[in-house]
Formats: sequence, C-alpha cells, structure tokens
Amino acid sequence: MGDDLELADGTTIPAHELDVRFVRSGGPGGQHVNTSATKVELRFDVAGSGSLTTEQKQRVTDALDSRLTTHGVLVLHADEFRSQARNRAAAVGRLGVLLSEALRPRRSRQRTRIPRASRRARREAKRRRSERKRQRRRPTPDG
Repeated sequence: MGDDLELADGTTIPAHELDVRFVRSGGPGGQHVNTSATKVELRFDVAGSGSLTTEQKQRVTDALDSRLTTHGVLVLHADEFRSQARNRAAAVGRLGVLLSEALRPRRSRQRTRIPRASRRARREAKRRRSERKRQRRRPTPDG
C-alpha cells in the first residue's frame, strides 16, 4: 500500500491500519467509469487501532460519533478523480484532517464577569419596558 499517515499532533497511523478498497464509481469519466474501479472506500478502525491511545480513541469517538459505524469504524469515500491514486490520496488526506481536528485539544471556556454597564443597561431596559406596559393599563377609578 502506501506510506503511513502523519497527523498534526505527531501521531502516526501505520498504513496497515488503513483498509483501502477500490469500487466502481459513478463520478466523472464517461464510459471509462464502466470499465475501471476508481472510487476509493477507506476504512479506519478507530476502536481497534493500535496506534491511538485510549484517550485519543475516546476523543475521536466523541468528535466523529455520527460518522462511525456501530463497530467503531470510520468509512470515507472518494470519487472526485478518474485515477485510483488521486482518489486514494484524497481519501487519506481527508482522514488526516478529520483525525487531526478530532484530536486537537479543546480549550476550556474562561468564565467572565458581566460588565457593570451591561447590567445597568439591562435593568434600565426592564424598567422602561415595565413603565410602557404600566401606561397601557386601564386607569383605576381612584387614580
């Protein structure tokens, strides 16, 4: 097959963990499509990967949950090009981007104080709205 997949955080996915299959494509190519299997189906078993730590597997599973099969396998398809090599490169590149994004550590949110001016403006708006609604009421007989 090809080379190993290097991710942005330094993790390496060995080529033997990527299952690449070529199938017939409905993409560009005219009658050429009918005779050649250029579409790439790339499968990566996240749950069974030996190159990812338990924490990394959990991160990828959480981030890409909707794209994984019930067995924890990520499946990608590529059929933009007429050649197997270019479609394979596109699929592997897309996998690299997905995994790098999923493994990128998320920064925790820093709680900030609501500025005094904002609190004052909110209270003033509430007071004006209350006054407006009070003026819409039917007058009382004693007042």
